[in-house]
Amino acid sequence: MISTNDMRPGQAIIFEGRICLITQYDRVKPGKGPTFVRAMLKDITTGQALDKTWRGEQKVELAILEKRPHQFLYRQGDRFHFMDMENYEQVELGPEQVPPETARFLKENMEVVVTVYNQKALSVEIPAFVSLKVMETAPGLRGDTVSGASKPATLETGMVLQVPLFINAGDVLKVDTRTGTYVTRA
Repeated sequence: MISTNDMRPGQAIIFEGRICLITQYDRVKPGKGPTFVRAMLKDITTGQALDKTWRGEQKVELAILEKRPHQFLYRQGDRFHFMDMENYEQVELGPEQVPPETARFLKENMEVVVTVYNQKALSVEIPAFVSLKVMETAPGLRGDTVSGASKPATLETGMVLQVPLFINAGDVLKVDTRTGTYVTRA
């Protein structure tokens, strides 16, 4: 248990039975009345944003989260199999921990970070940039290297991405996982 005055952004707490990450924190001392704390929380499992206000010196339960390096092994239906890089144990995660916006970037042998609480995996973090091979796209046109036009390309993970006209099948692209956009050829 910690005091609400000791909370900081980036810490995780247990709020109403849910594990929440503190994204913003503000301690307010009004001219009249007691101190209070206002915090923005993000539910780790659902992604829901919450706004909560506490009285100063109120107690909340601190959640100790562990971030462990894992390697993505393979996908089987909607289940994802990872291997812990420290103890080589395999863990199977579902769509609750690996949402579709994350799953579309996963390729075999990719290193990710799995957030764990009480030996239970909560979420998967992927790198900000990944290199993916173009499996299928319309042929590139000679001379179209600077124009702003784009075309769809299917990547090795099955994801379809808009790319410049000069990209060909077999090219390896650097993709920004935060925005899902083409950055450059790798």
